[in-house]
Amino acid sequence: MLAVIGFTLFGIGLGFYATPSTDAALSNVPDDEAGAAAGIYKMASSLGNAIGVAISAALYVAAQAMDPATIQSWGLFIGNQTNVALRFGGAVGILFNLLMVVVAIIAIMLTVPNERAGKRPEVPATPSIGS
Repeated sequence: MLAVIGFTLFGIGLGFYATPSTDAALSNVPDDEAGAAAGIYKMASSLGNAIGVAISAALYVAAQAMDPATIQSWGLFIGNQTNVALRFGGAVGILFNLLMVVVAIIAIMLTVPNERAGKRPEVPATPSIGS
C-alpha cells in the first residue's frame, strides 16, 4: 500500500513539474533551436535527478550508521526506539531534499526574469540546392 501511495504522489508531483518546467525552459528559444534546447534541458534534468538521488541515498546510509545511543541522547524521536537509526537516516535524507527545494526556489527567483523578453527575429530559411 505504501508503494501505491508513494508512486501516486510521485506521479502527481511529476505532472505538476514536468510540463511547466519544460515550457519555462523552452519559452524563449527560437523554433530552429528548440530540439537542441529540449535535449540540453532533458539531459540536465536527468543528471540533476540522478545526482540528487545519489546524495540523498548516501546521506541516508551515513546517518543510519550512527550510534543509536547518540541519536537517542538528542531526544529527537519519540515512541519506539528500536529503529531510531533508520528513522534518523530517513529524516536526514528528507531534510536534504527539503534544502534542495529551497535552493531551487531561490535560484528560480534570482534567474528567471519577471517579464518575457522579446522574441528574436526569425531566421529566413536557406534555399535548398535542388530548388
